[in-house]
Amino acid sequence: MIFKLTPAILLGLALRSAACAGDHLHARDSHAHEHLESREYPQVPLTPPYRPLVWGDLNVIHTTDTHGWLLGHQKTSWAEPYYSGDLGDFASFVTHMKQIALHKDVDLLLIDSGDLHDGTGLSDGYPPGDVDAHESNKFIERLPYDLMTIGNHELYGYADTYDMYTNFVPHLAGRYLTSNVNITVFNSDGKPESVPVGNRYTKFTTRKGRRITSLGVIFDFTGNDVNTTVQAVGDMVKEQWFIEAIAEEPDAFVLIGHMPVSNDSWPTVVNAVRAVHPLTPILIFGGHTHIRDCTQYDGRSMGIESGRYMETIGWMSADLHAAKHNRNNVTFTRRYLDQNRVTYEYHTRTSNRSFDTDHGRSITRGLEELAARFNLSHLYGTAQQDYTLSYNPYPSNGSLVSFFVENAVPYALAINNTRDSIPNIIIIDSWALRFDLLKGPFTKNDQLTIMPYQDSFLYIANVTSGIANQLLPAMNKPAAIQQKRDETQDVFSSHEIDDTADSARLEEIDDHPRVGGQASFGYVTRDSCPDADKADDTLHTPLPNYDVPFYVGSNPPNVTADTPIDVVFLNFLGKEIIGILNGLQKDKTYTMADVSSYSPTLASDILGLYAQGMWN
Repeated sequence: MIFKLTPAILLGLALRSAACAGDHLHARDSHAHEHLESREYPQVPLTPPYRPLVWGDLNVIHTTDTHGWLLGHQKTSWAEPYYSGDLGDFASFVTHMKQIALHKDVDLLLIDSGDLHDGTGLSDGYPPGDVDAHESNKFIERLPYDLMTIGNHELYGYADTYDMYTNFVPHLAGRYLTSNVNITVFNSDGKPESVPVGNRYTKFTTRKGRRITSLGVIFDFTGNDVNTTVQAVGDMVKEQWFIEAIAEEPDAFVLIGHMPVSNDSWPTVVNAVRAVHPLTPILIFGGHTHIRDCTQYDGRSMGIESGRYMETIGWMSADLHAAKHNRNNVTFTRRYLDQNRVTYEYHTRTSNRSFDTDHGRSITRGLEELAARFNLSHLYGTAQQDYTLSYNPYPSNGSLVSFFVENAVPYALAINNTRDSIPNIIIIDSWALRFDLLKGPFTKNDQLTIMPYQDSFLYIANVTSGIANQLLPAMNKPAAIQQKRDETQDVFSSHEIDDTADSARLEEIDDHPRVGGQASFGYVTRDSCPDADKADDTLHTPLPNYDVPFYVGSNPPNVTADTPIDVVFLNFLGKEIIGILNGLQKDKTYTMADVSSYSPTLASDILGLYAQGMWN
C-alpha cells in the first residue's frame, strides 16, 4: 500500500512525531508495551482534528450504539484506522477531559444512549451457558458514566435484560434510566411483578451546582422478549410519575434515549416538557439509527446522535449561565469526534508519553485478556481483498452482499448436503450482515462481527424455476419493504451512519485515501443544526455509499422455466415466502407443512466455513 505525502499527512506525521518523542523509553510492563507497539501507533498516518472543541458551562461527552466494539477497529482498510481507539483509550480521554473541566471550572457529563449488546466477539463470543455482553459490560462499568439508558438490543432476550437489571444497573446508582421499559421479576413475596429495569428518572446537582432532571426513553419498540414491556412514548408522557418528575423547573433537562433525534418521538417528550417549562434549556442525546445527526426543536434545545460501533464520540456544550438571565436562544455547540488516539491526544494536549492513565491501560489489558479467553483471534483464513456493505455497488466483486449470497452461502450449504445436486435459489435479507469483511486475517471475532445471527436455512422443494425467479422482485416491491421496515423497527445495515452525509457516488475506491487539502476518506456529515458542514471534528473526503436491495438471492440456476428447484431461505422468511408463492401461482397452495430443514449449518457459520475451505 503506497501513501502520498500530502500536506495533510505531513501535518499528521509532524503532530505524531512531536507527541511520540521519547515515548519508547517510557517504562511500562511488557504486556502494555506490546499493546503500544501493535495498536497505539497507527499503521498509517491519521489526519488530526482541525480546531479545538468549544466549551460551555455545561458540556457532555456522548456515546451510543457501541455494540461491543470495545477494542476499537483494528483493520487497516479505510476508514477503519480513524476508529482504532479502544475503551481504555477512551477512559484515559475522559479522565483528561474531566481534569480540563476542573481547570476551566465548568461541568462535564458522560452519557450513553444504549445498545451495548450484539456486535463483536467481546459481547457475543461468550461460551455456552453465559449471557451476551455480561463480561464486556464489566469494562463499561469502569467508566464514570453520569447517565445511561437501555437500547432495543438489551431487550431481545429476557436473559440479557435480567442480567442488566441484576448485575449492571446497580453500578449506575440510580443513573441508569428506563422511563418506559419494565421487566417482570419475582418480588420478595415470590410473586411476579413488573418493575422498571432502571430508574424512571433522576434529579441531581452537578459539581457547579446546576440542577438537572433526566429521563431515559426508548422508541416505540415492539420486538422485546416476553416478560419485558415497552410503553409507547405518547402514553408515557401522560403518566402521573412523568407529570410529577417534570413539575419542578431545573436549570436544564438532560434527556437521553435510544431514539433517533430526527423523525421520531422526541417532539412528544419535548412538547410535554415545554407545556410546563417553555424556556428551560433541554439537551437531548439519542441513538438507534447509527448516524451522526443533530436537531434543534426550538432555540433553547438541541439533540444529537453520535454514530455507532465506537467510531464516533459525540460532544455538546451549552452556555446555561447566559440563558438563565435572558429569553434568547441558548448557545449550543456539537461535534462528532473520530474515535482514535490522534483525536484524543489533540483535544487533551497530551502525547503518547502523557496520554495513557493507569486506569485506561488496565481496561485495555482486561479487554485483551477477555478476547484471548474467548479465543477471538482463532484464524479461519485470510481474505485477499475488502468486501463492503455499501462502499461498493451491488452486485459487484467488492460487494459483501454479493460475495455472501452468491459465493459463501452456496459453498457452505453444499457441505455434506444430500440435496446439493438439486438446482436451487437461496434468498436472504441483506440487513442481516452487520459489518464489512476486510482484507487480512479472518478470525472468530470477524465472523461474529459480520454475521452474528444463528439463523437456520429452510427450503421448499419442487418450485418451478420460472416461479422461483419471481420471488425476489416481489419481495423487494416498495410496499412490501416499507411494511418490513415497520415490523423490524431496527437498524440492521452496518453502514447507515451519515445517511444525511454528502456521500459521493464514486465509481471506484482506491486502496488508499485520496487526500485533498486537509481531508482523507471518512464520514462527512450534513445535519440540521447551525453550521451543518462544520460538525465533524476531522475533515474528510466522503466515503462512497451505494444502496443494496432489502432481499438478495444467489445466482439463478441455468435451467428451463419449468424445471423444479429448491427455494432455500433463512428460517424467519418462511411465512413471507409462502404468501408470495401463493400469490404468484395457483397450481398449489403452499403451507408451512411444505417447509423443511435444508442444512444444519447456521448463518453465523457460513463465513468461517468458506474461509477454512477457500482462503487457506
